[in-house]
Amino acid sequence: MTKGQRIIATIEARMTSSRLPGKVLMQAAGKPLLEVLLQRLRKTPGIDGIVVATTTNDTDDPIVALGDRMGVDVFRGSEDDVLGRVCGALRSAEADICVEITGDCPLIDPVIVQESIDAFLETSDTHPYVSNSDPHRSVPAGLDVQVFFAEALFELASNTDDPDDREHVSLGFYRPESTDTWNPRFITHESCVGAQDVLVTLDYAEDYELIRRLHEALVDDEPDYGARQIVDWIRRHPDLQAACRQCRTLEVTS
Repeated sequence: MTKGQRIIATIEARMTSSRLPGKVLMQAAGKPLLEVLLQRLRKTPGIDGIVVATTTNDTDDPIVALGDRMGVDVFRGSEDDVLGRVCGALRSAEADICVEITGDCPLIDPVIVQESIDAFLETSDTHPYVSNSDPHRSVPAGLDVQVFFAEALFELASNTDDPDDREHVSLGFYRPESTDTWNPRFITHESCVGAQDVLVTLDYAEDYELIRRLHEALVDDEPDYGARQIVDWIRRHPDLQAACRQCRTLEVTS
């Protein structure tokens, strides 16, 4: 714990993804991807706890069971009000600072997570929100980290009924009209320079194929592989990356 502030990582995860149902429990190297994510995130020294923020749907009972098996707290809330669900998870953990991760990021790099936490702690007096993600992305999609004060998120939640805000959780911190209020800081990581175009996020079947093959290729020899190894492997397999891009292009044009 840092200066009495409890740092909690939240993971938004559910089984009812419209593009790839059940994706967070699909397997790679014999483990559900959510378990892979949790194991990787647990290697971040600056985190005091993790809460999986899932829904009250019966379909998400397997996520609760996985959390129980791994000794990870699970909070259940609204499927549609993701902002409210994450706020509930933070309150349940008595969090002061939130490290927001999504279930779409099973190969999260704990080094990047720690760098994000450190950047937040360095400038939290003037920048109560730190991100490496959109709208000023500096990492491959799938290595996204956002860090902010829990109380700041509670304030956002109490002041908005906008469906986009309720779905996208931290959107209110970096809306153009919110810049003066929250002064968001967007950071870079040495391990990801020039890799903003890489996709290692879990949305489509093609993404799962890439993530599964990548993880299974690296984990035995390099169990702590990070962003640099991820990017290098993907660059060596352009056909898999092209398939991930193609499915997104088809969705936009269909």
